Amino acid sequence: MKSYRIILLITCFVAISSKALGVSSDSLSNTIHIYVALCDNKYQGIVKVPVKIGNGQDPDNNLYWGCGYGIRTYFKKSQEWKFIKTEKIDSIKLERVIFKHATKDYYLVADAYNGKHIYQCTKDFMNSSCGKLKESIDVDGKKIGIAGNSKLIAYIGHDGLMDFALPGTFENTDKQTRDVIVLACYSKHFFSPHLKRANVNPLVWTSHLMAPEAYTIHDAITGYINNESREEIRRRAYLAYSKFQKCGEKAARNLLVSGW
Repeated sequence: MKSYRIILLITCFVAISSKALGVSSDSLSNTIHIYVALCDNKYQGIVKVPVKIGNGQDPDNNLYWGCGYGIRTYFKKSQEWKFIKTEKIDSIKLERVIFKHATKDYYLVADAYNGKHIYQCTKDFMNSSCGKLKESIDVDGKKIGIAGNSKLIAYIGHDGLMDFALPGTFENTDKQTRDVIVLACYSKHFFSPHLKRANVNPLVWTSHLMAPEAYTIHDAITGYINNESREEIRRRAYLAYSKFQKCGEKAARNLLVSGW
């Protein structure tokens, strides 16, 4: 009986200590979390696109979400992913889609941020990357980690750091290394100063102007789930970009880079 009480006390102490340290049982679960800042002609410093696809308050028709090469539509059509559900969140996160990989134990969660709130989207991505922001959700009765509890965290959209500044750097909070993909114009140049101390592993980001459509990250994720090397993941990304953008393999390879 005394031994049982000791074990129980130790278990409770570990649970309480973990909570105090901000560590959860679902930390770094097999989740890929994509932050999408919806394309917005009005609130973002972008080259204007047609009005219908550049309304950052309309996910269904948005270039980066509901259009053919938007995250929601492209992944729904993929044979590699099984669509689970769509959720409406709030006025900042307009919509969330959740997928389960067809053959492997991976979930993909993508959030569509109101284009007006690209600052918040960028900040949430940064805080997730360094472990400061951690969340979990229930999917079909199973608890999965998102944000900083994800293994891979990605940002898709306009590079808002070309227009606004974020305060300081984002220090890693838990000594865990998270993989990141940042598909936005000049993302390595603008995002790296903030992520230097976040302890992230940059799988794919960019050296120049780019179109952050879904095929690039889709194919990169395929390599990631197959446990391919960083260079192989990058190769999948630039081959997809070259194919859909018809820009030539060399140009795509120079655009989509890995590491620091």
